This record gives sequence, C-alpha cells and structure tokens, in this order.
Amino acid sequence: MNSTKKKPCIRCLIREMNQQEEYKKLQVYLDSFSEEIRADEEVYEQRLQQCKKCDSLNQGICIKCGCFVEARALRKKGYCPHEEPRW
Repeated sequence: MNSTKKKPCIRCLIREMNQQEEYKKLQVYLDSFSEEIRADEEVYEQRLQQCKKCDSLNQGICIKCGCFVEARALRKKGYCPHEEPRW
C-alpha cells in the first residue's frame, strides 16, 4: 500500500503548517499578550525568520527549550535559547 500522506514540515512555523486547530489555540494565547510584554511586529517577524533558518526548529517548536517559537518571539524579553543565540 502506497501512502500519500505528506511528512510534516520541520522548518515551518505553526501558522504555516496545515494545523488549523492547533494554530487557532496558539493564536488565542498570543492575542492574550498585553502590549506591555509584546515585541513590536517588525522585531517579531525578524525573530521568526531567524527561527525558520535554525536546525533546532521542528514543526513550530524549538527543540532546545520546547517552546512554541511564535510565543517566545512575541515577548519583548524573549530570547533565543540556542548555544549561539540567533536573536
């Protein structure tokens, strides 16, 4: 039997994967962040672009710390947990 199921994209963010229910839950969480703790949109997007280039990204999760990178990157005081931080 030949399976046509696609493998998950390990270099994708949750918002880019075909995981609509999971992303909706994550988006509700992200929307709950107050303006005081949020990074501005440009910083957030730059951080996500760096995460997408990282070998430690696996299906939207950082394998160094286990976080959803979209949540960590949104926090002003967020940081990259890699040995050589990317941001």
